[in-house]
Amino acid sequence: MPRDDVPDDGSRRDASPNVLGERLEVCSLSPMTGFLRDGCCDTSRQDIGSHTVCVVMSEGFLEFSRFRGKALELGQAPRVVLRATHAGALKDCALADLKRLAVDLT
Repeated sequence: MPRDDVPDDGSRRDASPNVLGERLEVCSLSPMTGFLRDGCCDTSRQDIGSHTVCVVMSEGFLEFSRFRGKALELGQAPRVVLRATHAGALKDCALADLKRLAVDLT
């Protein structure tokens, strides 16, 4: 499925912003992450699930979320990589919450 912001030659027109207002950084290439499977938490209109937050996954978090969900309210949310979290995440997440869980605040 073609992206809305990618020209026919595959190059990016403009880099997407992260929640800090800077250029969105890569989240993970191994495993390859992101809705677009480009290693970034970038998004498009086709991404109805909003795959925009880059987190550090742990076995404990995955096990917890599999059975319980609502990790933030129960103090079990994963650590967040702000520089790799798309600004679109701010539609559903408060920046203060993301910063509280951040692993890359400097």
